[in-house]
Amino acid sequence: MKKTFIIFGLSALILSTVGCKKDGIDDDTSFLETATTTKTGKIFDISNDNSGNVKITPTGEGASSFTVKFGHGAGAAAQADVTPGNSATHAYPEGNYTVTIISKSLTGKETSNDYPLQVVYRAPENLTVTTTQTVHNLKVKATSLYAASYLVYFGDVANETGTPLAAGAEVSHDYANAGTYNVKVVALSGGAAKTEKTTAVTIFNPLGLPITFDDNTINYFFGTFGGNQQFATVANPNASGLNASAKVGKFTRGNESWSGTYTPLDVAIDMANGKKIKVLAYNPDPALIGAQLNVELEAAVSGAPNGGAILKKAFTTSGAWEELVFDFSTLPTVPATEKYKQLVLRFNDAVNGAGAVIYVDNIRQTN
Repeated sequence: MKKTFIIFGLSALILSTVGCKKDGIDDDTSFLETATTTKTGKIFDISNDNSGNVKITPTGEGASSFTVKFGHGAGAAAQADVTPGNSATHAYPEGNYTVTIISKSLTGKETSNDYPLQVVYRAPENLTVTTTQTVHNLKVKATSLYAASYLVYFGDVANETGTPLAAGAEVSHDYANAGTYNVKVVALSGGAAKTEKTTAVTIFNPLGLPITFDDNTINYFFGTFGGNQQFATVANPNASGLNASAKVGKFTRGNESWSGTYTPLDVAIDMANGKKIKVLAYNPDPALIGAQLNVELEAAVSGAPNGGAILKKAFTTSGAWEELVFDFSTLPTVPATEKYKQLVLRFNDAVNGAGAVIYVDNIRQTN
């Protein structure tokens, strides 16, 4: 009887152990079959730099993932899969779009919502136009905030079509004639907004010999070097005798003996066309009779150093125009076929003659 009792107790214990389970654990997952995504929405973060970039953040409770269809683009680029808490970014041209967001629940159930999106580009700001002129050629550059590209109108033809100008690039244009033209640059946003700026540009005919100071289509540029050195186009102080022209050049000597003027030439002085440079000169001060005017030719096309083409001629009178002749055939350092692209004038460089004034005109080349 004792043996039988032990077997029965062990069997009861085994049955008791197999039949028990922990509180709170339930194998019933049927609730997942009804799980859905609720409170769906979106956040559009639209850039304002005309890049067109829009950051799209889907929202929704109970979503395991999202698919964002941008409403623009093709193929794989037209949509993106997004996990909760993350975003997708897409670049849009200016316009109106419909963005579709498909929300997926834990069971894969999909909920689709459409959202309108409007992308508007801002007008370019701080438009700056830079022009560079070389005789009849004009080069144009432009910079602006929020500009995608530009159009340039050079102002020399009717019903002109704008010339495209890429950001950071330069466009070039050749004018048929000298004159003043209104150059318009239009900064394009990439959308409808735009900004424009018009600049008056004067195109000059090429500067070369003869230099008469009377042609309004030529820029008679005389740069200066030395303290208080000056040069200006002025009315003829004595329109008589050899020179009755209306305008002449006024040379005021600087503080240093080496002071003077320099004139870059668009048309080089070709020594094959003549070895002499003649200058009409006027000295208003009798004390300057005997003082010398220097004519110096520089910037040799051959690359020869400056300093080999310098001649000096003295004033012989005052109160009347006279002609000074500079014969460069007398200088062995001036080749017969050399070409020079800069004319330099200096006056009375042997003494301290600061402030001395002379006038020059009709600087020309002859045989």
